[in-house]
Amino acid sequence: MKILILNAGSSSQKSCLYDISRDVLPDDPPEPIWEGMIDWTHQAGIAEIQVKTVAQEVTKTVPYTDRPPVVEQMLATMWQGETQVLSTPSEIEAVGHRVVHGGRKYHDSIRITSEVKAAIAQLSELAPVHNAANLEGIEAAEAILGEQVLQVAVFDTAFHAQMPDAAAIYPGAYDWIEKGIYRYGFHGTSHQYCAERAASLLGQDLQDLRLITCHLGNGASLAAIRNGRSIDTTMGFTPLDGLMMGTRSGAVDPSILIHLMRHEGYDADKLDHLLNKQAGLLGISGVSNDMRQIMKAIDAGNNRAKLAIDIYIHRLRAYIGSMLASLGGLDGLIFTAGVGENSPLIRAAACEAFAFLGLKLDEEKNAGRPRDQLISTPDSTVKVLVIHTQEDWTIARDCWKLSRLH
Repeated sequence: MKILILNAGSSSQKSCLYDISRDVLPDDPPEPIWEGMIDWTHQAGIAEIQVKTVAQEVTKTVPYTDRPPVVEQMLATMWQGETQVLSTPSEIEAVGHRVVHGGRKYHDSIRITSEVKAAIAQLSELAPVHNAANLEGIEAAEAILGEQVLQVAVFDTAFHAQMPDAAAIYPGAYDWIEKGIYRYGFHGTSHQYCAERAASLLGQDLQDLRLITCHLGNGASLAAIRNGRSIDTTMGFTPLDGLMMGTRSGAVDPSILIHLMRHEGYDADKLDHLLNKQAGLLGISGVSNDMRQIMKAIDAGNNRAKLAIDIYIHRLRAYIGSMLASLGGLDGLIFTAGVGENSPLIRAAACEAFAFLGLKLDEEKNAGRPRDQLISTPDSTVKVLVIHTQEDWTIARDCWKLSRLH
């Protein structure tokens, strides 16, 4: 069964194609037979397309004024040219889409209908860049494959949609609830995959585990997971809340924003740009939003870079502590995504603060390049794992399950 995954973002369009049995779902994620990516930021009006198969890797740039034709051009490389892996597009039986915002309505992945598309469009108010790009991907797949092909929406917010009201509702005016102002949470597909993978690696039932998943990339969030569901998370109404990130501030005192508007001439757009694009690691270090570049700057004696890392670690520890309090105990601490999977220093610094719980890190394992493995010592009271997040496979798996219902 050929399942196409489209993961559309503001700056890129990532896609891959899985070929799996119709009858049995693999226990472990298989390698895609085709992968494609479009970088919309290559240069103004120019898209960079990268396509990879087991045998070939091709990169080219194309001018564009509208995105859908470029997406269609990338997808066509599956059935024509050097990277052909299909005889015809009709071999694709299902298409899965990562959709950033599903609001409070969608608790699970769902077959895309005209009603679902309308809901995704309506929710663009809460995720204007991402949901619009997700719709583009849905419509591009429809244009190529026809409306009869199974298309599935997998919502970033769905995993958090059943959080308790005490965690999901902000302590503002009560009518915020009626206006849809909630803590929605994001990175849900990653948090869900990593929790399930951790249970598998530990040989335990996910329902019995209390886990904290740390998705630490350019965007970063934590989730507290009990009985296999998210009961608390750090991102909120938008992906701006919570942890310090690459270019996002994370949580700040709201009065700072009022102060900037009253005394520094900021308006909503300028605040939006500051908090989402010029803050976080980049804003404090003045060097980069990339953890690797900041570490190099620290080695060169850059004090602002050192301050950025100190703040990052302080806030990471503080939020792990808050997730711990929500769970009332902890069986496993999981690190994933770019920083979580590749920075031994950040993992060690985060874990150091919880030694009082009996958490013990195996320094040798942590210093290596761990992937889908334990990095805590055998006698540690809390298991610590590094897991390579595979959101695309989670989406493909949901497509496979829904295909059996239709």
